[in-house]
Amino acid sequence: MVAFFNMPYTFQTLSASTKGIYKEKGSKFLSFAIPVTDVEEIKNIVKDHRKRFFDARHVCYAYMLGADRTEFRSNDDGEPSGTAGRPILGQINSRELTNVLVIVVRYFGGILLGTGGLITAYREAAADALNQADILEKSVEMSFSFYFQYVVLNDVMRVIKDANAQIIKQDFNNLCIMKISIRMQDAELLINKLKTINSLCFQN
Repeated sequence: MVAFFNMPYTFQTLSASTKGIYKEKGSKFLSFAIPVTDVEEIKNIVKDHRKRFFDARHVCYAYMLGADRTEFRSNDDGEPSGTAGRPILGQINSRELTNVLVIVVRYFGGILLGTGGLITAYREAAADALNQADILEKSVEMSFSFYFQYVVLNDVMRVIKDANAQIIKQDFNNLCIMKISIRMQDAELLINKLKTINSLCFQN
């Protein structure tokens, strides 16, 4: 049976990656705002930036994931606690963005900035990258699977087509098994129509 969650129908993210910069007392803060989809992708991107900027003093970052914006993390990478990752995350939050990673690379200029100076620098560097971005509103998609007898295939296909749902996977053997994706706001209506088809059952 398909469960519905209390989730938003749309979310805001970046249409493409952008760059920014902030300079203070000889230190240079290079920032990168990147659209992402999952933690594994984020790990690889951060790893690539650490390799690319191997001579930098710090590679700090923060990210937000999910339409409900409940999965997030910030990393100070050796800077005093709360002075780097948290201000970066704050810039993502203030714009109500998600599926976004912001990395700020610091090249130390020889002069200590202090706690307040660091917070300002990382915040402004993150803001500069995000200010360059085009914001994209996306619909939340949900996917689910079900199976049915081959004899009702035409009925199933008609309902899917009318709902503008996308078939992700299908397997026609003794039973027909299908996985589809649809916008969250259209899902309940589609499921109710599918329920009226004989022999069709939803997979958990």
